[in-house]
Amino acid sequence: MKVAFIGLGVMGYPMAGHLAAKGHEVSVFNRSPEKAQKWAAQHGGRAAATVAEAAAGAELVCLCVGNDADVRAVTPQALDAMAAGGVVVDHTTASAVVARDMAALAAKGGRSFIDAPVSGGQAGAENGQLAVMAGGDEAALERVRPVLDGYSKVITRIGDSGAGQLAKMVNQICIAGVVQGLAEGLSFAQHAGLDPTLVLNAISQGAAGSWQMSNRWPTMAEGKFDFGFAVDWMRKDLGLTLDEAKRNGTQLEMTAMVDRFYSEVQALGGNRWDTSSLLTRLP
Repeated sequence: MKVAFIGLGVMGYPMAGHLAAKGHEVSVFNRSPEKAQKWAAQHGGRAAATVAEAAAGAELVCLCVGNDADVRAVTPQALDAMAAGGVVVDHTTASAVVARDMAALAAKGGRSFIDAPVSGGQAGAENGQLAVMAGGDEAALERVRPVLDGYSKVITRIGDSGAGQLAKMVNQICIAGVVQGLAEGLSFAQHAGLDPTLVLNAISQGAAGSWQMSNRWPTMAEGKFDFGFAVDWMRKDLGLTLDEAKRNGTQLEMTAMVDRFYSEVQALGGNRWDTSSLLTRLP
């Protein structure tokens, strides 16, 4: 399929690479042109100077940009340039409101917009093992599913436009609570004079076990946070979640509390630290 990929950050860069490796004709655009040129040199695709140039004639345009404003900026450019009947798949973690607005805009031109945020982090993107939560037209999603399979381990249509973004908010709520629990549990173990490795071995195979425990407890115990999903990104996601909760009447006390804790990590200079850095604010 002729594909354009817009946004080559830590997630988009390897995701676009998987598509090229699967034999798709891929054009890429990034705000930093040197990154697009590096990607093209590595993967054999084409680096475009503008969004419209990348999307020209594309049957599928994938977005992996920063926030709502970015999605609103690039989507119209892609829609105007892409093939008739084409599909935009937005992997950005954004609001359900922007997803619905862009879906309506796409429909006016006879095209489709699927909100499809992902979970799995940089490692999931690099290994082609992302979990995709999708909202939008079912037929449009099925048309591009074989392409998205190139970097996904599971693609689940949650519902209509915006449902994918709402599901990603659920994902972030759950992660926030688990990571805060890990931070407090590890802090307790250390204050109690326990060996964190032995504690991990004892509890990770039981009811407390989780991906976060297996992958983040060891690095937390070593005080390593210069990797992974940045605190700034998590605060952006939690902000979207808390805004949506106000609209739909959900009470998110734990989520609001952890969001405040992340603001304390930012005050410590941890804007780009991994989300497991919640431990750093504990004595």
